[in-house]
Amino acid sequence: MKMQLSEIARALGVDEYPDQWNEVSVTSVQFDSRQLTPGSLFVPIKGQRDGHQFIEQAIQAGAVATLWAKDHEDTRPADLPSIEVEDPLAALQKLAKYYLDKINPKVVAITGSNGKTTTKDMTAAVLATEFNVVKTEANFNNEIGVPITILGMNANTEVLVVELGMDRPGQLHFLSELVQPDIAVITMIGEAHIEFFKTRDRIADAKMEITDGLKEDGCFIYDGDEPLLAERAKAVDVEQRTFGMKNENDVFASDVAGTDTETSFKINLDPEVEVKLPIIGEYNVKNALAAITVGDRYHVGVADSARALADFNLTKNRTEWLKGRQGERILSDVYNSNPTAAKAVLNSFAHTKKTGRRFVVLGDMLELGENADQMHAQLADSLNPAQFEEVFLVGQHMRALGKRLVDEEIYPAEAVHLYDANELPQLTTDLQQMIKADDCVLLKASHGIHLEKVVEQLK
Repeated sequence: MKMQLSEIARALGVDEYPDQWNEVSVTSVQFDSRQLTPGSLFVPIKGQRDGHQFIEQAIQAGAVATLWAKDHEDTRPADLPSIEVEDPLAALQKLAKYYLDKINPKVVAITGSNGKTTTKDMTAAVLATEFNVVKTEANFNNEIGVPITILGMNANTEVLVVELGMDRPGQLHFLSELVQPDIAVITMIGEAHIEFFKTRDRIADAKMEITDGLKEDGCFIYDGDEPLLAERAKAVDVEQRTFGMKNENDVFASDVAGTDTETSFKINLDPEVEVKLPIIGEYNVKNALAAITVGDRYHVGVADSARALADFNLTKNRTEWLKGRQGERILSDVYNSNPTAAKAVLNSFAHTKKTGRRFVVLGDMLELGENADQMHAQLADSLNPAQFEEVFLVGQHMRALGKRLVDEEIYPAEAVHLYDANELPQLTTDLQQMIKADDCVLLKASHGIHLEKVVEQLK
C-alpha cells in the first residue's frame, strides 16, 4: 500500500490536520512493533498488553505515524504524527474497508473447520495463473489479521484471497461484512471449537455467516458432501457450486491415488487432466477441488489449475515433509488439530512407505469441551501397532487415549509414551535417542501444544 497520512486521516473522519501530513507517506500498517519497517503506520492494539506502551520501539523501528486512543492522551507522542481515534482496532478496520473499496479487487473468502489455510494457498496459486493475487499470510484470519491483510495489498491487486477464522458466533458475520466477498467458500464442518458451539449443527450455523456479506451477484462454493451445509445453503439466494467426492456435486474427483509425497486425481470438469498435489491425503483432494471450483468460476482452465497446484506454496507446518538430523523423514502437521484432521493424517501416514519404523507424536486437540477425553480416546481406532510401532502422547487429554491403548491391549505399555505439555524437552530427547535414519515420524497437535519446538530440534 501507499497512502499519504492526510488521506488516512480523511478516511477515518478527521478533516482537520497539519499541512505537513500531506507530505507523510505511509507504506505499510502494523500493530506489532517488532514487525515494523520504515514508513509504517503503527496501530497500538489493546490486548494482553497495551500496544501504546511500545510507541518508542515503533518510532525506533521507523514508524512515520500512529493511530492513538483518545483515552491515552497523556502519553501521546510529541515527536510523531498521531491520529486520535476512539478505538485503534476499530479505526484499523475502518481504514481497511476504505482501502479495500479503493483498490476494489475481487474478494474470495474462505473458511472451514479444517483445510481453510491449505485451500487458501491452493486458491491463490490457481488464480495467480491469470490475475495479480494477494492472499492471507500465515493465519492472519481474525479481526486484526484480516484488516492487516487488506492493507498489505498493492494498488494493482486484482484478486484478494482472504482466510476467515472464527471461535465464536458473530465473528464470521463481522468479517464477511468487512470484506464483502465475491466468492465465499466453506471447506467442511468438523469439531473445531466444539467446546464453544456444543454441536456440529451450531458450528455449521456459524460457518454460514461467511455468506452474510456476500455480494448479490456473488457465488457460494461449499462441500456438497456435507448435509449440514447443503441444508443451510437453500436459504442463500445467490449462485451456488458444490465440490466433493460424490458425483452429485458440480465438481468432483475420481481415480484418487497417492504416494508418500503426493496425491493425484482426475476431475469431471476435464477428465483428460491428471491433477497432482505435492502433499499427501485424500482430504487435500477436497481442498484442491474447492480451489479448482473457484478457478473455474473465474475461467481458469483445469489444465492451468493443475499446473499451479503441482508446486503451490503451502503455509508452514501443514502436512510438511522434512528431513531429520538422523536422516529420518518427518511429517510435520503441528499448526492445528481436531479429531477429523487427526484421523485423516493418521490414515495417510499409515500408508507411506517405510523401511524402518513409524513413530506417531500426538498432542492435545484443544477446544473440544466436556467430551474432550472421549474424543481423544476415540483416536485409538486409527492407531494400529502394525502400522505405528511407537506412540508418543502429549497433554492432559491425550492421557485418555494412552489409557485406552494400554487398557484394551491395543499397544503394549512400553510402546505408549506419555508427556505433560511442559515436558517437550524430555520428549525431544527421547525421540532423538530412539529414532534411526530409516524411521518416519508424524507430529500432529493443536498449535497451543507447540510441537513446532520439537520439530525444530529434530530437523
